[in-house]
Amino acid sequence: MINKVTLIGNLGKDPEVRRLESGAAVARLTVATNESYKDKSGDWQTLTEWHTVICWRNLAERAEKQLKKGSLVYLEGKLSTRKWTDKDGNDRYSTEVIANTFRSMERRENTNTGGGGFPSANDEPTRNNNNASPNVSNNEPPAADDDLPF
Repeated sequence: MINKVTLIGNLGKDPEVRRLESGAAVARLTVATNESYKDKSGDWQTLTEWHTVICWRNLAERAEKQLKKGSLVYLEGKLSTRKWTDKDGNDRYSTEVIANTFRSMERRENTNTGGGGFPSANDEPTRNNNNASPNVSNNEPPAADDDLPF
């Protein structure tokens, strides 16, 4: 079974970062993705979908430092639905993307790479279990470096 989400989109606002009592950082991102299509009359229409993305620990701290409203970002993660009870006692559900990696796709100043905004191999963050949600077992093998979907 596979639960994998890949998004390329823009941040709708600056990352909201908070620290838990344990000291762990958690960041909430709102990411907009756009889809364009021609309607029946031949006019181009754009559909915007908003996604809530959660980053944990080191990934949250990186998001706080590297991302801002409007940033173009490539991210990978998984879908997670959580249940909560509102103040009136009604059950509510939220579906979020739990990120396990992201890359800023903004053009970098003062670099000679010209790689379209992707970091070089030297910029790749190290993968460790510090980016996982505290309730999730991380028994998966690390992804291959060439695991990009394009």
